Amino acid sequence: MEDAVEMRPETVDLQAEFESSGLREVLDELDAELIGLAPVKARIRETAALLLVEKARRMMGLAQEAPTLHMSFTGNPGTGKTTVALKMAGILKRLGYVRKGHLVSVTRDDLVGQYIGHTAPKTKEVLKRAMGGVLFIDEAYYLYRPDNERDYGQEAIEILLQVMENNRDDLVVILAGYADRMENFFNSNPGFRSRIAHHIEFPDYTDAELLQIVRHMMAAQNYELSSGAEAALTEYIRLRRAQPHFANARSIRNAFDRARLRQANRLFETAKGALDARALSLIEEGDIRASRVFQGGLASERARAAQEAAQ
Repeated sequence: MEDAVEMRPETVDLQAEFESSGLREVLDELDAELIGLAPVKARIRETAALLLVEKARRMMGLAQEAPTLHMSFTGNPGTGKTTVALKMAGILKRLGYVRKGHLVSVTRDDLVGQYIGHTAPKTKEVLKRAMGGVLFIDEAYYLYRPDNERDYGQEAIEILLQVMENNRDDLVVILAGYADRMENFFNSNPGFRSRIAHHIEFPDYTDAELLQIVRHMMAAQNYELSSGAEAALTEYIRLRRAQPHFANARSIRNAFDRARLRQANRLFETAKGALDARALSLIEEGDIRASRVFQGGLASERARAAQEAAQ
């Protein structure tokens, strides 16, 4: 009996493949859930198009091995790297590049042990959980600590490199962190650089985008800003950005949570009688301006004014 001959299509309709794959849904979710980040969204769409074409090439027998899909996401904290990694996992699943499409997010502490013989089991357990999906390693540069000769990060690195090469058809690794530190990390570990095919830089949000983000957060939880509170929040964003440890959307989410706390305490302390839905939902100017950010900004302005007066 003759061996069955695999029938391959002579043509492929990319738009039909795009619609049937569910890619449109994932990309639309990315646009809806993340404000701004136009360059990042453009790169994700380009990558999705590349993977769609590679899938079509496989269907027609033109591609012999899976493309290298490991990635590097660089940018400051709170710029949406983890969210985009989750969407990328969905894209890879829909196009058949990973089996499960789940995301396992870890840091150095999840991979590196504190004594001899501890690191390999930890790293292998994480890799086992991540197989069939995406492994997201945040602040990946902390894996490499050349100043500490008793550090076991190098052992985790060697295991990761081996799995990234040998299991690239069943696992995608995304390394994330500050751009300058990631560059130093790649220079010190060229094995990683050679295995990373896609580098995506995440820009900081603008002040207007951060205000839009907090509005989106509030609307999702049925809160609203008074006109005075919105003006105060606009000023808060400007002042907070100039302070240390600013983390973009993460810092703004924390500010919203603290404003909710102040609002709740204000209502509990001052409200008389029954409260309607609007009273329970409205963030007032004082709920924003009670932040220490304004106290620091006011203090610095007074100090500058005093210094100028003394000159």
